[in-house]
Amino acid sequence: MEEEEVQKAVIAYLRKKGFSLTDLSLQEEQNRVSASSGSDLPVSRLENDPARYCDSYSKLRSWAYSLLDAYKHELLRVLYPVFVHCFIDIMEGGLVHEARNFFRTFREDHEIMHLRDLQKLEGINSPLQLEEIELARSLRQNKFRIKMCEYSYELLLQYLQKTQSFTMLGVINEHINFEVSTGQPTSASDNVDFVTIEGRNGARQINQNEVHWGLLEDSEHLDRALSDSEKAESENKEVNPEENKKRSLDGAKQSISIKKAKKDKIVGAVGKNGRSETSAASVAPRMKPELTLPVMPLEVEQAILDDLRNRVQLNSLALPSINFYTVVNTHNSLNCLTISQNGSLVAGGFSDSSLKVWDMSKIGQTEKTSCLLEENESSKNENLPATERKRSYTLFHGHRGPIYSATFSPLGDFLLSSSSDSTIRLWSTKLNANLVCYKGHNYPVWDVQFSPAGHYFASSSHDRTARIWSMERTQPLRIMAGHFSDVDCVQWHANCNYIATGSSDKTVRLWDVQSGECARIFIGHRSMIVSLAMSPDGRYMASGDVDGTIMMWDLSSGRCVSPLVRHNSCVWSLAFSCEGTLLASGSADCTIKLWDVTSSTRAPRADNKSSTSNRLRSLKALPTKSTPVYTLQFSRRNLLFAAGALSKCS
Repeated sequence: MEEEEVQKAVIAYLRKKGFSLTDLSLQEEQNRVSASSGSDLPVSRLENDPARYCDSYSKLRSWAYSLLDAYKHELLRVLYPVFVHCFIDIMEGGLVHEARNFFRTFREDHEIMHLRDLQKLEGINSPLQLEEIELARSLRQNKFRIKMCEYSYELLLQYLQKTQSFTMLGVINEHINFEVSTGQPTSASDNVDFVTIEGRNGARQINQNEVHWGLLEDSEHLDRALSDSEKAESENKEVNPEENKKRSLDGAKQSISIKKAKKDKIVGAVGKNGRSETSAASVAPRMKPELTLPVMPLEVEQAILDDLRNRVQLNSLALPSINFYTVVNTHNSLNCLTISQNGSLVAGGFSDSSLKVWDMSKIGQTEKTSCLLEENESSKNENLPATERKRSYTLFHGHRGPIYSATFSPLGDFLLSSSSDSTIRLWSTKLNANLVCYKGHNYPVWDVQFSPAGHYFASSSHDRTARIWSMERTQPLRIMAGHFSDVDCVQWHANCNYIATGSSDKTVRLWDVQSGECARIFIGHRSMIVSLAMSPDGRYMASGDVDGTIMMWDLSSGRCVSPLVRHNSCVWSLAFSCEGTLLASGSADCTIKLWDVTSSTRAPRADNKSSTSNRLRSLKALPTKSTPVYTLQFSRRNLLFAAGALSKCS
């Protein structure tokens, strides 16, 4: 009797404090103990009874679909995590046939949102494979986080308490964390990360760390030098008015200059937003580098200043010119392409372990009427004399497996390549030779990227790590570990103090290069992330996945600011314009799309409480004839370079 009184007192206390789920869990445990004491069946067999799982899930599903539309979409979010863990629980009990029947019965409800995950889970045919398959292991080790309003949450609690559905309650308690918000239910279109998987430590705690997203102090020096040179030029024009008159004596030239002046005036009138964004970027916080960066040569600094003076200001009404390089006759063996900063060099990595570099000045001399890069010219030139049978590219050999990534240094004098042989190689574009082979990864290296200042580079691999290297050392300086699956892409922050990594675990992480610790976790994608880009001011980041989704993130808060804009296929490349007003995306659907960044990053109005984010506005879609877009690169003058291999687009 004394034990029963204690239990009643505990239940009364829980109800008084409003701990409804804890109250239900306690009742479930009491029923389980009483059932096990009065039954000859083992407890594990009762817990994994497939009929009980199937019946409870079916009732929960019917109840969720019968709700009002205002709350239905929030409570339907609970079904997928419950479905997955019911299947895993039944399979874990050794009831393979019953588990597969349960999976086939309710699979159709989740195919639209979670098709890739379902295809992986469908291959589980025994309890042992729950440990072998990475997705199943990740689901068991982590919890789902679901966002919903307070009223929807109360509806769910009332249902579980009224129906005494302890099976569903156990699954929900063990594998789901709820993020309850006051007010109206969230919109499914606005709230992109409504169902996500988070680690036991949780992304929320990590995202409370401070991120210094400003630019380097050296960039302020360049801005000052640029403004001084512009003032000097304007003074020279005022001092020598006679020389200016002589330059415009030709009538035809004068008319052209007048038309150009009118055009510039129109563009200037409509491009005020672009200039305001540029000024906003120039006043971004200035940071000291945590790495020892190389000193910039004077001639390089002068060349950068010349480019900045001649930069075209881009905005939603002044779109960039695009120079597209197409590689033909690749026979589906070209894995990656990269373009140097000024567009003079293009490099491609192939499945036969070869690396080829095309010099655009030589291409222009041999084929003035064509922009095509001929990868296989043997049949074309077999009838020519040996002296004329010259390659239009420089061929590098050294890797022992397919090359998956390549990147030029900021000055174009060095080239990095990564391969399935788990190595990274440094090549000299001036000496046309391999200089260093970097070994450290244990599995294929999917991506490698030079830092904005050169000298340092970052790599990502199948071994679930990203690593930071310097050119003079053959061993990595830092190892970033924390992803649950392959690290597929890597990108440097503008101030070189952080790197971002995208993974097959559907998350993006931001890492501090000095400490090697994770500073941010960005959750919201529904498939593996394969492309990343940082805004020039260092405040925003864009990420693209294999489903064609692009998301914009605020690094300071860790939140998505513009979700769910789409291509029809994998987004292979992303690039911000130099002032950060436009975002270019290249996809396997054979299109380049230009997006207005300023509209998406603008703060929402106070009277618009229903929307939590601004969607990226599409400015233009530029289809290629039949060429998937492998890479994009804005020059310092805001010319957009792009490249791809000719193939059949679906």
